[in-house]
Parts: sequence; C-alpha cells; structure tokens
Amino acid sequence: MTEPLDVAQLQRRLAEFAAARNWQPYHTPKNLVAALSVEASELVEIFQWLTPEESDRVMDDPGTAHRVRDEVADVLAYLLQLCEVLGIDPLAALAAKIERNEQRFPRPEEAPPTGEPTRGPSGGQAREPSGDRGGGAGDGPVGD
Repeated sequence: MTEPLDVAQLQRRLAEFAAARNWQPYHTPKNLVAALSVEASELVEIFQWLTPEESDRVMDDPGTAHRVRDEVADVLAYLLQLCEVLGIDPLAALAAKIERNEQRFPRPEEAPPTGEPTRGPSGGQAREPSGDRGGGAGDGPVGD
C-alpha cells in the first residue's frame, strides 16, 4: 500500500528534483508563471477542437487520457513550485477563496424548476466572475 500524498511532500520532491539539477536560479516567479501558462495551453490543446460531448469522454481513450494526466501533472507541478517560491499555502489560499465566494455569492433560496443556472443580479445568466477584469478569459472555478 502506498503512503497518501500531500501538497508539502510533493513540493519538497519538486524542490529536491530542481536542486539536484541546479535549476533553482531559473525558478523565479516570472519563469514559473510562464511555464505554468505554457503547460495549461498544452492541456487546452487536447480539448481545443472537441465537442462538449467528446470532451466529456476524453478519458475513455487510453492515449488521450495519458496525455491529459501528464498535462494536468505539469500544470500542478508548476503551480506548486510557484506557491513554494512565493510562500503561498495553496490549500489555504483555495479554502479562503471559496469562503469569500460563498459570502459574495450566497446560495439561491430556491433552484429554478428547469434546472437552469440561476440568474445574476442583472437578470442575465449567472457566470463566475473574474475580479476587476469584468469576466472572460481567466475565470477560475471559484470566481474572482
């Protein structure tokens, strides 16, 4: 049986891997963010021309599933390294973000009978906000 993984353990392994190869001078916040963006783009590339239905089944094909897992791992690796360099606890940051969004966007009293998403304050379809940018690219799974 394998030992459960935790974020700190993974961050240590990534730091040790980089240190053994003398890569630390290159692991600046700027470089790590750029690498994170490149890896996220490689993940997007897998899904780029799929229909929504095809994207739902992407893990059914072993070759594609392997590519998705690898790109997710690359994105997570660079994100964890960035958090380490900046002194951010990624789990605490995520928990705080969810808490802020739960306060900012309280649960509707009653879900619409059609199963449609709730409407935003302007009457338009609700969507996840993106901070002061007004929405759009970069919207995260936990709002702004």
